Amino acid sequence: MPKRILHVVTNVAQYDDPAHPTGLWLSELTHAWQVFADQGYQQVLVSPAGGAVPLEPRSLKFPYYDKTAKAWHDDPAMMALLENTAAPAELDPTDFDAIYFTGGHAVMYDFLDDADLQQLTRGIWENGGVVSSVCHGYCGLLNTTLSDGSYLIAGREMTGFSWLEEKLAGVARLVPYNAEQLATERGAHYGKGLLPFVSHTVVDGRLVTGQNPGSAKATARKVAAALDGAAR
Repeated sequence: MPKRILHVVTNVAQYDDPAHPTGLWLSELTHAWQVFADQGYQQVLVSPAGGAVPLEPRSLKFPYYDKTAKAWHDDPAMMALLENTAAPAELDPTDFDAIYFTGGHAVMYDFLDDADLQQLTRGIWENGGVVSSVCHGYCGLLNTTLSDGSYLIAGREMTGFSWLEEKLAGVARLVPYNAEQLATERGAHYGKGLLPFVSHTVVDGRLVTGQNPGSAKATARKVAAALDGAAR
């Protein structure tokens, strides 16, 4: 049976200030989707509310609007997948081998405290699956607890979009919290690359995380490697 991957995407289209649009960072989905497609994996999209997924406008500009992102954006069938995503309560964690949280600042609003997403993540992890995120996607892991009440990320090496990158991106005053700080408060061993916006990934067993948009492809490849190792 082919491995099954669950991609988590956002339903949020703006910051608290509606003058600032946001949404899914498209290449963080398309890069991983291509890696997993090349492996022959089955892939499913889920969002906290189900249904339509907005796109982050900045992800549709150079240099992030690359070949894979443009191909997805230009394909009505692929865009239709983002109009009809599943809701978490409709899914069974035992049906999936890995969960992959995509980013974009929007996820800071609807990933952090979604109990149904947390239940899916906990189920996949406790069934021996791989839990992964890229960029702001790790916001979906910050409050996820295991059956014993401990945080999933406690005591584990991980990464995600850094506070320095928030400052350099000019949005530190717009975001609702400091995700890097929260990860540390939850007991994670947060680490980041020497240079901002450069690909950086961290693997701690079945937890695979990438720091920023440029890390999506490498993160997906390491998810595939982790799944391959789990199958042996």
